[in-house]
Amino acid sequence: MCATVRNPHTPAGARILDTASALFYERGIRAVGVDLIADEAGTTKKTLYDRFGSKDELVAAYLARRAERWIAFLTDYLAEHAPEPGPQRVLAVMDALKERMSGQDRGCAFVNAFAELGGTDHPGNAVIREDKHYMRSLFIRLVGEAGIPDPAAVGAHAHLLYEGAIVARTAGGLEGAYDEARAAMARLLAA
Repeated sequence: MCATVRNPHTPAGARILDTASALFYERGIRAVGVDLIADEAGTTKKTLYDRFGSKDELVAAYLARRAERWIAFLTDYLAEHAPEPGPQRVLAVMDALKERMSGQDRGCAFVNAFAELGGTDHPGNAVIREDKHYMRSLFIRLVGEAGIPDPAAVGAHAHLLYEGAIVARTAGGLEGAYDEARAAMARLLAA
């Protein structure tokens, strides 16, 4: 899916990525400077630049690692909770989302990042687009594996419900957004 996160090669590089990831998600990308990241990680700006090249590349690594972790979580979740093809496997993506997003009140890191980076040539934009493309493709594939007619259209619609639920839950403050989207998705799959 996304370009593999650059191996930070050192414990300091790993601390930088861990620290930056938490700060970017909690405070926003533009609000966090390299001085703060280096200080919080117990390193220097030079070490940050040696490991990641630039703040922009560090942001791209943060997003790529988040995508990789989500995909790993989702893959494991589906294998455990819905291992066989069928509508329940498609719906299980929403269950996984609900579980994963529990306690993450700032919502989708990719939507948040795009709000700050969109319309620029920032390397993080490619990672954001890859994540959204991956999830859309995943829904299309899962719908096809379930034997539901017109998987391209139905999978695309399921993906829109998934994306909308994330925004409705966080930005819209709708507590039941994941459950409502799952119920709508179940009706879509049954139609």
